[in-house]
Amino acid sequence: MSKVLIVSDSHGLTKELEIIRERHLQEVDLMIHCGDSELMPDDQAINGYLAVRGNCDYGGGYPMDTISEAAGRKFFITHGHRYSVKSTLMNLKYKAQEVKADIVCFGHSHVLGAEVIDGTLFLNPGSIRLPRERLEKTYVILDLLTDKIKMSVFEVNGSEMPDLTREFIM
Repeated sequence: MSKVLIVSDSHGLTKELEIIRERHLQEVDLMIHCGDSELMPDDQAINGYLAVRGNCDYGGGYPMDTISEAAGRKFFITHGHRYSVKSTLMNLKYKAQEVKADIVCFGHSHVLGAEVIDGTLFLNPGSIRLPRERLEKTYVILDLLTDKIKMSVFEVNGSEMPDLTREFIM
């Protein structure tokens, strides 16, 4: 079993990213930041996160998109602004098919959500600074099991939100 932590849209927060990293460091195999950290890549707070560039990240250093793997599953990571994720997942779906991704992690809309489309899990962990459509500032941990993926949602303070736990057969 492998675990992956996904966070997005922290917009300048540093202490919170450090606390989340330290809280879960021993239990996760990969930590992803889906952009709009508004931090320079050498900032200590983003250290340990596989991060991409969001529309509010200025200066170089972050890739626009990246690919990673955990437990034999291929992750495509992007912020989402270049794929118009606020209005449709269609562009992102085509990109996921192109790169043969099993899981797509993105942010930009600040809206927590997850759904499987044509066998690919699309996941937005929400925002730990400025959530939309809900009050809680959220991030996600995925348990990558052999035949399914379990999604657990956490508030920035570390409390799990069990009513939002989901399992996806994949």
